Amino acid sequence: MSKIGIIGFGKVGRIRAKSIEKYNGNIIGVYDTDINSDECEYTLYSDSTSLIDDSDIIFICTPNKYNYPLTLESLNKNKHVFCEKPPAFNAKQILEIRIAESKSSSKLMYGFNHRHHESITDMKNIIDNGDYGKILWMRGRYGKSVDENFFDGWRSNKELVGGGILLDQGIHMLDLLIYFGGYFDKVKSRVSNQYWKLDGIEDNVFAILENSSNGVVAQLHSTMTQWRHLFSLEIFLEEGYITLNGLKTSSGTYGEEELSVLRKNPNKTGEAISEVNKVYKVDKSWDYEVSHFLNSIVNKNSINYGTSNDALNVMTIIDNIYENGKD
Repeated sequence: MSKIGIIGFGKVGRIRAKSIEKYNGNIIGVYDTDINSDECEYTLYSDSTSLIDDSDIIFICTPNKYNYPLTLESLNKNKHVFCEKPPAFNAKQILEIRIAESKSSSKLMYGFNHRHHESITDMKNIIDNGDYGKILWMRGRYGKSVDENFFDGWRSNKELVGGGILLDQGIHMLDLLIYFGGYFDKVKSRVSNQYWKLDGIEDNVFAILENSSNGVVAQLHSTMTQWRHLFSLEIFLEEGYITLNGLKTSSGTYGEEELSVLRKNPNKTGEAISEVNKVYKVDKSWDYEVSHFLNSIVNKNSINYGTSNDALNVMTIIDNIYENGKD
């Protein structure tokens, strides 16, 4: 049985461990500088390199700064790697990782668990069916409220986090927009830190994205000055629209995850006919994602979601958003 190591055993690392155990994964140990052996049900390693050396599969659940070097180290040692988002600080680092990946026989997958929500799968199936025509435009809003306790955590440390709300949370919405609309080669943006005023850590990002190959335009707003937690994804097609409001998350703060599918009413301008209204009570995305990764290793299948190419696409657009959004 493959030996699995987890680097970073905070909230996300523990969530991943539970999913791994559901698929009978053999967790041989973890590494985390902020816990001691009394707080850990697994063997606690004293350094990450020893854990990588002893493992066949590495899960990286660390602050952003360490994702790139730990992924690179693991691939260079021919280990299978699952790494949380963001995959790196920029697209250049992803290009280096792709070189290491090409020289390795290992699997590499990045944790964009939002793609694995059942609501997102249903949206994708409806769109791919073609009954509502082509996508015209999309709008994604993903935001939360933070207070002054935010300054006490690692996400307020530019050296560790690499950026603000876009790298922290907006990256998930951007990945979904790419998933549905394809690669966006045109970017207009505004990046702001006018409220919390942390250097290099934005509290708002507004972006207009365009895919010139299919004409799809997407609007993205990522924020931590919304004063409430909100997730909203709207996709407008030729014959109707699909909305997903709320999201089942580990924090439980985004409300009910409700999908509505509406067809435009040919008889009344400005009205629509509701065809589907579904609420998702359970978030199985973490389990589905880990299952996809582990099965790809066992069955020697391709990684279909969270590939290094997906990572390159999202980080290239993030680079463009940051560059375009400067004052």
